[in-house]
Amino acid sequence: MKKVIDRASSRGYFNHGWLKTHHTFSFANYYNPERIHFGALRVLNDDSVDPSMGFDTHPHKNMEVISIPLKGYLRHGDSVQNTKTITPGDIQVMSTGSGIYHSEYNDSKEEQLEFLQIWVFPRIENTKPEYNNFDIRPLLKPNELSLFISPNGKTPASIKQDAWFSMGDFDTERTIEYCMHQEGNGAYLFVIEGEISVADEHLAKRDGIGIWDTKSFSIRATKGTKLLVMEVPM
Repeated sequence: MKKVIDRASSRGYFNHGWLKTHHTFSFANYYNPERIHFGALRVLNDDSVDPSMGFDTHPHKNMEVISIPLKGYLRHGDSVQNTKTITPGDIQVMSTGSGIYHSEYNDSKEEQLEFLQIWVFPRIENTKPEYNNFDIRPLLKPNELSLFISPNGKTPASIKQDAWFSMGDFDTERTIEYCMHQEGNGAYLFVIEGEISVADEHLAKRDGIGIWDTKSFSIRATKGTKLLVMEVPM
């Protein structure tokens, strides 16, 4: 087993006034040559957006983009005539392919918006742009890692990559076994809330760890935990 640890305090941080953002991997003005990506996982941004503020229309190309609201209301608009507001329990997935313009705003005039923005390199480039949003609440079960993105149509959401995304809420001292879905993949664990023990390491809120060269590993919640696991080709 191999591993790499990215502590919350070591992430890139920028305060743009209306936007407070942490970057696990190199992004925009944050550059760390040792933290460019984890396999096909290119971007993991932890954003907090002030009421009624947001990202104006901007382009994306040849990237799978997943947005996961943690608090508040995220409004999306794009150049292929989609517009939607999503909340915690929903996710947004874009295959930007040959190119798409989109915007993201806090749709509340009072409440802060917190969301994760994740980019994954696609398996194939220059495809037709696609946008979808999904309600994953029916999938989420207490003390289970619930699979919500896969490449094979067995989950509501899929992306153009051999990637599997899971999320779950765990009580203190719950232990689960994670098994890789595909040989040669690695798993990146991001602790949204709480604390876990994995691969002989202790991780707290907003810490991340990448694990590869193994078929499985155990995860123990040492404190009530919300956990995101992103399995991607290495």
